[in-house]
Amino acid sequence: MTEDWTKAETEVLARSLMSAPSVHNLQPWLLDVGPDELLVRERTELRLPHHDPLGRDRAASCGAAVANLEIAVRTLGRAADVEFLPDPARPDVVARIAATAASPPTGAELHRYGAIARRASHRAPFEDAPVPAAALRRIGETGAAPGVEARLVSPGREVAQVARVLRFAAEQYRSDGGYQRELSLWTIRDERSHRYGVGLPASRVPAGSVPWAGLVRSATELPEPADVEARLATESLFVFVTADDTRLDHIRAGYAMERAWLTAVDVGLSAAVLTQPLHLEPARSALCVDLTLSGFPQVLMRVGYSTDIDPAGPRRAVEEVVRRP
Repeated sequence: MTEDWTKAETEVLARSLMSAPSVHNLQPWLLDVGPDELLVRERTELRLPHHDPLGRDRAASCGAAVANLEIAVRTLGRAADVEFLPDPARPDVVARIAATAASPPTGAELHRYGAIARRASHRAPFEDAPVPAAALRRIGETGAAPGVEARLVSPGREVAQVARVLRFAAEQYRSDGGYQRELSLWTIRDERSHRYGVGLPASRVPAGSVPWAGLVRSATELPEPADVEARLATESLFVFVTADDTRLDHIRAGYAMERAWLTAVDVGLSAAVLTQPLHLEPARSALCVDLTLSGFPQVLMRVGYSTDIDPAGPRRAVEEVVRRP
């Protein structure tokens, strides 16, 4: 058995996990800290019934938290053996990370750890500058996990197909009263009282949000499909595809997505993810057909350059998240 984590090490572990992206900033995780193992648990009581009725994005959020926790363990000089859904008798346990042996981190791992604090969602348009092919290859390779493919959307026809799907989804969500109420509650105006998760200040959401940002309000003026296509054509777009559509696949998709996102930040890029359109079965099915996907699309990730500094969203207190058995 290894020595227990120090207070400072526990802080590193907790803050790395808590810095992961989550649907509507729900932060649906808890961390059990033991001497030689860490358990990430899903808070299934935190629900977004209109946005995420099946809990798919909540599970992916927990997978992203596991990716951050794994890299924090490695940075602290221990091996990290990740096992997803390790205990059928405890379905809330998303992952167990065994951290028993001393093992120095690699340079790439240290770089990804350094990207955790800089990672933030960039919901505004990116600069009109192409991302080098080498950077896209690195992102795709890092985002490939067991059972997950990080598939780059090809310019031209495929981008046009995605633009049409996003426009269709935006039309549906703009007229969905339940979704609009949930979005309003998520975008905090009085930060002392909010219902879902921790939420985001209204200042973090671009005014008149648009389909490529994944946020559409009832008053949003939707651009024409050609305009959405033109905007997407200036960005790079990944779709994370899983072989199946189980809870394990959702967790793995979030894990792979966060690894790819940290790599993007490390090479000087910004990113944002979209999942809302994929909760509409016609939109999801259309992507499968139009992009000839080999599995189930779970996450879309926009990647590009930005001169803006995107502030991180509010986080829970460490004591709300960490437990010691």
